[in-house]
Amino acid sequence: MIVGTLQFNPVRHDVAANIAKVQQLLKGTRADLVVLPELANSGYMYASPGDLEPHSEMADGRGPFLTALRSLAGKMNGMIITGLAERTGRGLFNSAVAVGARGVIACYRKTHLFYEEQDLFLSGDSGFAVFEHESARIGMMICFDWYFPESARTLALLGAQIIAHPSNLVLPHCQTAMVTRCLENRVFAITTNRYGTETLGEKSLTFTGASQLMSPTGIRLLQAPVEGECLLLAEIDPMAADDKQVTTRNHVLSDRRPEMYVLSR
Repeated sequence: MIVGTLQFNPVRHDVAANIAKVQQLLKGTRADLVVLPELANSGYMYASPGDLEPHSEMADGRGPFLTALRSLAGKMNGMIITGLAERTGRGLFNSAVAVGARGVIACYRKTHLFYEEQDLFLSGDSGFAVFEHESARIGMMICFDWYFPESARTLALLGAQIIAHPSNLVLPHCQTAMVTRCLENRVFAITTNRYGTETLGEKSLTFTGASQLMSPTGIRLLQAPVEGECLLLAEIDPMAADDKQVTTRNHVLSDRRPEMYVLSR
């Protein structure tokens, strides 16, 4: 299975420019799965939900960004997972959407909102789930979800072989911490980050780039630079994530003892 990470610098307030950039970077690509950054359609920093809403779209595959990705997925003969500012009748969600040539395959809404995201988005209500694509079992989480071990563990318990992880990382820890997330769950993880700096009024955020693909044994198979756009691809065997043995007598999931993980007795 050919999988990859597409790192770029989404432009705030300019969905058309972001579509054009993804089209340029994916031109001629053949892959089964490519992961884009968090909020790839809209950029990150906004003053209010009302400021962001015109640059959001519904997760039904009919908006301009997802329509473009559907076409690209068809040409790629695969699937694209992207971060999306998702518009609903109740408000905005920070979402990850899996798109194939026939439309939207799955949508996940970010469980753990980071910092001022809480002023823009509703708390995710989808929960974690796993779906199949090209005989691989795939789960999604978004950026700050990595900070909570329960996110990746839940996906592993649900059978995920690959975790797609669209991100807009500003803290310096995630790329290293994902070594542990993959080791403790024996899964592949594609963390696609953006790079660059956004400024809103007196506030600035610099994103850490360094998108990566991790193996179930904690080996970094791909890593992008801190700065710059790039598409990196590698061939993996998703079934390698089904081997949960640490030793012949230790299994990362079946050796769990949930009865001992209680806060009081």
